[in-house]
Amino acid sequence: MGIYTLILAGGKGTRLWPLSREDYPKQFYNIFNRSLFQKTIERALIFSKPKEIIVVTNERYKFRVLDDLEEMEVNIPKENIIMEPAARNTLPAIYLGIKNIKDVANANGKVAVLPSDHFVEVDGSYKEAFEDAIKISKRYLVTFGIEPKNPHTGYGYIKPGKRIDGSIEGAFEVAKFVEKPDLERAKEYVNSGYLWNSGMFMFDIGIFMKECELHQPELVKLFELPVEEAYSKLPEISVDYGIMEKTKKAAVVKLNSFWSDVGSFDSLYEIFEKDESGNAIRGECIALNSRNNLVFGGRLAAIIGVEDLVVVDTKDAVLVCNRHDSQQVREIVEILKKRNDKRAEVHRTAYRPWGSYTVLEENQFYKIKRLTVKPKKRLSLQKHYHRSEHWVVVKGTAKITVDGEERLLRNGESTFIPAGTIHRLENPGLIPLEVIEVQIGEYLDENDIERFEDDFERV
Repeated sequence: MGIYTLILAGGKGTRLWPLSREDYPKQFYNIFNRSLFQKTIERALIFSKPKEIIVVTNERYKFRVLDDLEEMEVNIPKENIIMEPAARNTLPAIYLGIKNIKDVANANGKVAVLPSDHFVEVDGSYKEAFEDAIKISKRYLVTFGIEPKNPHTGYGYIKPGKRIDGSIEGAFEVAKFVEKPDLERAKEYVNSGYLWNSGMFMFDIGIFMKECELHQPELVKLFELPVEEAYSKLPEISVDYGIMEKTKKAAVVKLNSFWSDVGSFDSLYEIFEKDESGNAIRGECIALNSRNNLVFGGRLAAIIGVEDLVVVDTKDAVLVCNRHDSQQVREIVEILKKRNDKRAEVHRTAYRPWGSYTVLEENQFYKIKRLTVKPKKRLSLQKHYHRSEHWVVVKGTAKITVDGEERLLRNGESTFIPAGTIHRLENPGLIPLEVIEVQIGEYLDENDIERFEDDFERV
C-alpha cells in the first residue's frame, strides 16, 4: 500500500500581482531559489516515489510543470500530469486526481493532497504530523491545522473537537469549519483554541470515494462522463464545502511547522529575512529612515521615511500599498481584466515550452522582443498574416527555416521574414540562443499565428 501525493497546481495567484500573473502564477515564480511548486515536489518525495506523485494542473501551466520537474531531475510519469479542462475549485481537481489513481494504478491506498502554492518548513514536526495523519486516516478524512500566531483574517479556521487517540497528542475530530472571519471574530477564534485551515489533507482513497458518493452524488455521476463533458457541467465547489463540512469523519492533526499560504504580500513579508530596520528586500534598494517594508525591485528602488509599505516593480507595473491592505491586490487584477489589459495575465517576459521572450519596446506598428531558445529546442513551423519579422542573432547559433529553405545564422547575422512566409527558429547548439526580433505590422497580437508543426502539440 503506497502513499500517493496529489499536488494541486492550477491556481492563478492574483493576490501577488504584479509578481504573479495568470500566465506565470506564484507557484512557478522563483521566490525562494526554487519555485513553490518545486518545494512542494520536495515535500512530496518524503513519503512518495516519483511514480506515486500526481499533479493536477491545466494546459496553460503544463509546460511550467514539466520545466520545473526537468530542472529538478524528477521523473514523474507524463500520465501522472493531469489536465483540468477548466477551473472548478478544489473538489473536482482532487476527485479527478484520486479517480485517476484508482482507475489507472488500480490502487486503494493513502493520498496526501498538497496545494503547490504554499510555503511549508519541513522539519521533524512536519514528518510527525503526516505520520500521525496516515495512522488515523484508516477511519477519518484528515486535514492539517496550524496553531495561529496572530488573529489573521485571510485564513479559514477549524475548531478542534474530541481528541481521537491518546497516543497521538495533536489529533482531534473536527467540531466545526469556519470561513475567513473579520478581525474581532479572528481574535475570538485564536483565544478559543481554533486552528488555521491549511488546505492540506491525508485521505484514504476508499473512504474519500465513499464520502463523495454520499455527499456529492451528482459530482460522482458527472465524472462517469468524458472529462471535457463533465467539466462543462460541474459547479465550482471546494473540498471543504463539498465534503469536509458535511462528513462525520473529519479529523484535524496539528501541524507545528511554519506554514503560509503566501496569499498576500503581507504573508510574504512574514517569511522573508529582514534587515535591522525590519525591511524585507529583494533586488537593489536604498532605504533611509524606513521600517517594516517589503520591496521587490526590478530596478534600483529608493525609499525614504516610510513604514509598512509594499513596493513591487516589475518594469511593466509598479505596486505601492500598505502591507496590511495587500489582500486587496486582487481587486486591481479585476479592474485590469475589465479593461482587457493583458498586464493582468502576462509579464513582459512570457515563458514558452521552447524558452521565453521579453518585450523590450512596443508601439502601434512595431514590437521589439528578445527571444531565448533553450538548447535543442525549436519554435513551431508557423506563419503570420499581419506582420513581418526581422531576426538578429546576438548569442549562439540559430537554425532557421524560411519557405522550406534551411540555413544557419551566427552572432551578428540576421534575416527578414515577410508576412505570410512559413518559417521556424531552432537552437541546434548546446547553449541558449538569444535573438532580437523586430515585428512590423498593423496587428501584432500573439494570436496572429498559424501552426503547421509543433513539437509541443499546441493548437
